[in-house]
Amino acid sequence: MTNFTGNEKPISPAAPVMRPARGVGIAGYGAYVPRYRLPGKEISRVWTEGNTPPTVAEKSVPGLDEDVITMAVEAARNALDRAGTDPSGIGAVWVGSESHPYAVKPSSSVVAEAIGASPNLLAADWEFACKAGSEAMQAAVGMVGSGMIRYALAIGMDTAQGRPGDALEYTAGAGGGAFLIGPAEDALAVIEASYSYATDTPDFWRRDHAQYPSHAQRFTGEPAYFKHVTRAARTLLAGTGASPADFRYAVFHQPNPKFPQRAAELLGFTREQIQAGLLAPQIGNTYAGSALIGLTAVLDQAAPGDRILVVSFGSGAGSDAFQLTVTEKLLERRPRAPRTADYISRRKEIDYGVYARYRGKLKM
Repeated sequence: MTNFTGNEKPISPAAPVMRPARGVGIAGYGAYVPRYRLPGKEISRVWTEGNTPPTVAEKSVPGLDEDVITMAVEAARNALDRAGTDPSGIGAVWVGSESHPYAVKPSSSVVAEAIGASPNLLAADWEFACKAGSEAMQAAVGMVGSGMIRYALAIGMDTAQGRPGDALEYTAGAGGGAFLIGPAEDALAVIEASYSYATDTPDFWRRDHAQYPSHAQRFTGEPAYFKHVTRAARTLLAGTGASPADFRYAVFHQPNPKFPQRAAELLGFTREQIQAGLLAPQIGNTYAGSALIGLTAVLDQAAPGDRILVVSFGSGAGSDAFQLTVTEKLLERRPRAPRTADYISRRKEIDYGVYARYRGKLKM
């Protein structure tokens, strides 16, 4: 297979980037990561007698009383605390995930009820593999930017998935982020432009009634991940006239530590630009929350005037890219809720047996 470089087609300077009709930004943000951690070496011990080098140091695992809904509620409350917004003024609550607790019954309506946002709102669940959360964010930008609603809450959240012994089990973590999208004048970071790129690339899937996802091994990297991430980023940069040097931070979807580092290299970003949002080595791939939780970690340390590039990826396949600029309001609102690093450092290590019990791996 030929190596993909992302330069196969020229991108027009008049690229079709999306800009809202009125200024839009992030009014509040929040993250959530469960406290339990399964070391990669423990998975290797069980399945290969320690002969497989772990992809990540450890991954986050939900407790017995945690699922996408409970974690989304925690992240949403953090976002609302930072925004200082009355939840009754939220016009939409959207939850993107690969692991909704119900096949038929929305997670979003439960979250909306729990945070006091219902009943006068849109509530819906989003699916597009790992970019379900950023897809919800795109829709929130559109709704708020059109003036139809004042605030929309977009959440990307997932639980640890992965067939026992499969390569995915080493990286499939849990957690995510929530973003309250509102008018630019109330934003701690303004969303200047975005772009979405999607093709039919079957690199990862889960059939109805299947417990675990399947994947196409190395095909998930090329031409899936790298083609879509680099194309989305390059098109957005071409459409806005920006270059990698214009950004203080860049966040890429992180199915493992190597992919975002390679994507950054292909696009001309440095390791220093992506380091703050690179959480995969500590908590694994949080799927629909991966790029979003990376953005929460960046906002935890960004300064007014900093520009941020965020590029998600969802198998199947597609990418959403966002260009943001931080405002002075971040300094006032940031201390109102726990930092992402606080959740990551709040850890309790478990062994494979406890993990198997918590994740329902044992069928009796």
